[in-house]
Amino acid sequence: MELLSIGELARRTGLTVKTVRHYADRGIVPPEGRSPAGHRRWSATAVARLDLVRTLRDLGLDLTTIRRVLHRETTLAEVTTAHAEALDVQIRTLRLRRAVLTAASRHGATQQELQRMHNLAGLSARERDALIDDFLDQTFDGLDGFEGIARSLTPELPDEPDTTQLEAWLELAALSRNPSFRTVMRLLAEQHAALRDPTTLRRDPIATVRDKAEPALTAGINPRSPAAESIVRAVLARYPDQEGLTAQLETAGDPRHERYRELLSAVNGWPSPERLGPVTNWFLTALRSGRPATPSQPDQPE
Repeated sequence: MELLSIGELARRTGLTVKTVRHYADRGIVPPEGRSPAGHRRWSATAVARLDLVRTLRDLGLDLTTIRRVLHRETTLAEVTTAHAEALDVQIRTLRLRRAVLTAASRHGATQQELQRMHNLAGLSARERDALIDDFLDQTFDGLDGFEGIARSLTPELPDEPDTTQLEAWLELAALSRNPSFRTVMRLLAEQHAALRDPTTLRRDPIATVRDKAEPALTAGINPRSPAAESIVRAVLARYPDQEGLTAQLETAGDPRHERYRELLSAVNGWPSPERLGPVTNWFLTALRSGRPATPSQPDQPE
């Protein structure tokens, strides 16, 4: 059997003599013989052994672990499985860090804001749920029949979120902790509850306004024109409390409310929501244009 010198072994593997000597000294590729002069020699099997060592090193395994594999103290499958799991954790950590840095750069975050984003990124799934539950509990506390709406406002960050979802979660979480935004959401829920009549099958006022006014907005109808009057009358036929309806539309028009919906869709992987601002603004303009503000027909369930 032909035995290879350290120089020949290095040439066949593409490694340096210094690296082969280091591996030999660590017991990873022990020599299989000696020359008459006492120099170490290896068989051709050492070439395949060193190819495996180089592959495992490229994958990030340390020499101690590689030596255990080569000496059959553990199996290659066990080592690669454990290493893959460790890499998964590192990848998730790097994604979170990238999301924090990207969001901080995009929004020009201060040192304090960067720290808050970093803290939000590090929350566990249970801590994220607790944060959102607290936000929704404050929004709908004491109001009956809002369970479905609360569920529709709940972000669910997946186990393997992409960068877009992570960035959206960071902004949404910060928004849900904002006291003034919580006040807006609570007011919107109370206004909705005041307009809702459980004895009739009426739709959400905002949805009704959107359905009635959006075609007119798309068609380019001037909200101050006579053509807008019939739309105002149709909505007021269902929601005659003009003051309450106006208040709810104004609250719903808060840019942060619309931004929450956009972020929620991004986190949950939903299609981007339709923008409410242009439609509610069109209707409010029509409502305030001086046209008759009383409904022309009795309220009817949909």
